[in-house]
Amino acid sequence: MIRFPKPYADFVARLRVTVGFVLVAAFAWFSQPDARSLEIGLPVALAGLALRAWAAGHLAKDRELATSGPYAYTRNPLYLGTLLVAAGLAIASRSIWPAVLFAAAFVGIYLPAIQLEEQHLRRLFPEYAAYAMRVRALVPGRRVQLSRRRFEWRLYVKNREYQAGAGLVAGVVFLVWRAVQ
Repeated sequence: MIRFPKPYADFVARLRVTVGFVLVAAFAWFSQPDARSLEIGLPVALAGLALRAWAAGHLAKDRELATSGPYAYTRNPLYLGTLLVAAGLAIASRSIWPAVLFAAAFVGIYLPAIQLEEQHLRRLFPEYAAYAMRVRALVPGRRVQLSRRRFEWRLYVKNREYQAGAGLVAGVVFLVWRAVQ
């Protein structure tokens, strides 16, 4: 994974929300969906949303190192889910510009954020180093059985993952509206 200087990583981590709004505006501006692009892109976005939901139900932030569910395959299933949602919406938008802008944001904003989170987890959980040696950062690998924790709806709700679902619904409604225009 790319290593970013800490001051840069701190700066861009604070920009995530602002960049998100810029990406939404660009998405709205450049989208030219049709039935075929929706048919191909929306399942990809839904798969990303499902991955995020699964991950959120296994994540007890700052209390316990998440190693169950999707965390047994990748250390960053929430970011991977976000990447799939964005790819699906970009495909559904039928425009290269949302994909290009999100790819730039992912490299420039999300990768440094992942790095900062990993530094935080290494300080918080001494066992993180061993976990990181066994489980890939972003691209899923072979399942590593480290915990038997089951999905918990209360964690899904506590992590407010339903907000990602609401955001995807808004994006889909917008794309369908644009497609019928």
